[in-house]
Amino acid sequence: MLLFDRSKKTGGFMDEIRCDEPSYLIWKWRPTGAQLGKGNRENAIRWGSSLRVKDGEVAVFVYSRCNETVQEYIEGPCDMILNTKNLPILASLVGLAYEGGTPFQAEVYFINLARIIQVKFGVPFFDIYDPRFTDFGVPVAVRGTVSFSIEDYRAFIKLHRLNNFQLEDFQQQIRDAVSRYVKDTVANAPATHNIPVIQIETKTAQINDMVEYDLAERLKENFGILVSGIDIGAIEIDKNSEGYHQLMAVTKNIATVRIEAETQDYMERLRIHREEEQYAAHKQTQTVNIGAFQVEKQADVGIAGAQALGQMGANGTGNVNWGGSADGFNMAAMMASMTIGSAVGRNIADAMNPMTGSMGQSTPAGVTPPPILPVAYYVAVNSKAIGPFELSVLAQMASSGQLTADSLVWKNGMSQWEKAKAVDELKGLFSVMPPIPEE
Repeated sequence: MLLFDRSKKTGGFMDEIRCDEPSYLIWKWRPTGAQLGKGNRENAIRWGSSLRVKDGEVAVFVYSRCNETVQEYIEGPCDMILNTKNLPILASLVGLAYEGGTPFQAEVYFINLARIIQVKFGVPFFDIYDPRFTDFGVPVAVRGTVSFSIEDYRAFIKLHRLNNFQLEDFQQQIRDAVSRYVKDTVANAPATHNIPVIQIETKTAQINDMVEYDLAERLKENFGILVSGIDIGAIEIDKNSEGYHQLMAVTKNIATVRIEAETQDYMERLRIHREEEQYAAHKQTQTVNIGAFQVEKQADVGIAGAQALGQMGANGTGNVNWGGSADGFNMAAMMASMTIGSAVGRNIADAMNPMTGSMGQSTPAGVTPPPILPVAYYVAVNSKAIGPFELSVLAQMASSGQLTADSLVWKNGMSQWEKAKAVDELKGLFSVMPPIPEE
């Protein structure tokens, strides 16, 4: 069945329904020679007309049937003669033709699904406020570009009247909607996302991400378009405004106070750290030279005791008065002196013990023997010599893992550094206790 009855004369010429516009979003087709608003000829489609719809386009036929508007969609690519054999979706148009081959009435719109529209937008200067300093409004302007296309053409047509669609008006609607939403996002960015107003120019990328997702959803819902990108080109602060200068002065004072406080805190922590390092180094020195430290302290006690003994005569401690006067033998002072003398003796003996030889050796008269120095080794750590350490300290270091059998050691008399396991005096520090045999 043909779109029109072939047995009847058609009259007129065939039309080619196609869109050759180089750039469009929605374009209305008109027959050749038809003028806008000049009767029904504007929408007349003749029998046998051809339809060509390119890839990325959709042709929309809009006609009335039973006082109801009907829409038919033809997606590209498509190149055919309008008849019911190859275009059954238009079979309902057959009854709309007048007898004698009079063309039927239908509006044809082409929608470009492939074109991406770019709309530049600009938000003139408006005041934004830092939530910490709400008395100072700073003028800010925003400019950028939004890119979109039509993906769901059915949803798009539901939101827009095709017969009076103007791309310029539509772009202005998009521009206004984008500007309102961008302005709202930028104005709330300091409070919502903790962005200082004076730094908002440097946060363009962050604000762009905040805008893009939500704005894409809004434009899809309200305008039926698919947003492919939003590019905020710049956020500009009016740095000549009074509000900007007042906010800069306030924040500069606060920053100065904060920096001073942080500097003082840093210096105090540095002082404590330095004292702790000095104390640790002092304790390390005492540990390394524990023997000399003990001798030094014992000598201090001996000197103090000698000084106390020297005061006994001046205090009358050793005097004995047999003449019957009130001053007699001072027993309490004598006991105190004996106690001090005993302590002095013990400390002197302790100080001299490391310096004396074996009990069987004798010392020539009038000759003071030199002190016997304890055995001490230097240890190589990170290519540096530390020490010297006595055997007791080395034993502790070996037990804690600070000294191993492969550690290099050296003492006076050795020709070169040796591994600790190769030194006879140190071999025992690394011996492992064998397991107890089972009974």
